[in-house]
Amino acid sequence: MELANINTLRKILNSEGFDLKKSMGQNFLIDPSVCPAMAECACDQETGVLEIGPGAGVLTRSLSDRAKKVVAVELDTKLKPVLNKTLADKDNVSIIFGDAMKLDLSKIIHENFSDCKRVAVCANLPYYITSPIIMHLLESRLPLDNITVMVQKEAAERLCATVGTRQAGAVTVAVSYFSEGEILFEVGRDSFLPPPNVDSAVITLKIRKEPPIDLKDEKKFFAFVKACFAQRRKTLVNTVSSTMGISKEVLKTALLSAGLKETARAEELTLEQLAEISNNI
Repeated sequence: MELANINTLRKILNSEGFDLKKSMGQNFLIDPSVCPAMAECACDQETGVLEIGPGAGVLTRSLSDRAKKVVAVELDTKLKPVLNKTLADKDNVSIIFGDAMKLDLSKIIHENFSDCKRVAVCANLPYYITSPIIMHLLESRLPLDNITVMVQKEAAERLCATVGTRQAGAVTVAVSYFSEGEILFEVGRDSFLPPPNVDSAVITLKIRKEPPIDLKDEKKFFAFVKACFAQRRKTLVNTVSSTMGISKEVLKTALLSAGLKETARAEELTLEQLAEISNNI
């Protein structure tokens, strides 16, 4: 079954009376080269893959051809008859209907992938929930080898930016703390049905076994980082002081102790420098 064929996909969707919901970020891949490439980057025959938002099952089929086992989590229950049809011949695929942000993903992984050498996440993520999903996966500290996802190109550049450059933000710091990010390839808007208004990119986040920095308090560090980038045009001293209520003198002392100027801005600082300031505070 060639789901990347636009006529085949339309026929299946129409036969089940399924209407594409822009509000749920449903843009189905119809470029035949993209899904196999994503699957090749994400997994091998010893990998169990957790897919989030399978849609019509286009990526799911490519994953099932390469992975040992695939568990796909889908929020929209109206897709059930569509997936039953598109994945009917795939005996290594299971579908769970529910919200990936609320389900016990650790339990799902434990119950389904105990016989797999490694576990990966692979998904074509809806743009409106890209960062929340990725941060949920990272902060949950699931036993993952990598997270390979398609996201809006602009989001890809931000997620995989180098901390200390203008493209970096609070989410960049968090991603860099938990993983090593890389943009694999770009995907044009014409690769989707219906086509979105922006281009996309596939990224991979290789999960770190250990954080690259030492922190006195991880929770306080991420609160500090969020405050640092709340008003990125302002100096770190001013924005953190107004956001967290920490005195400017304390912040200036922390910066000076890290060998930095009082006028430093968050976007200029490396992950190591942000950690040192946070620890100093």
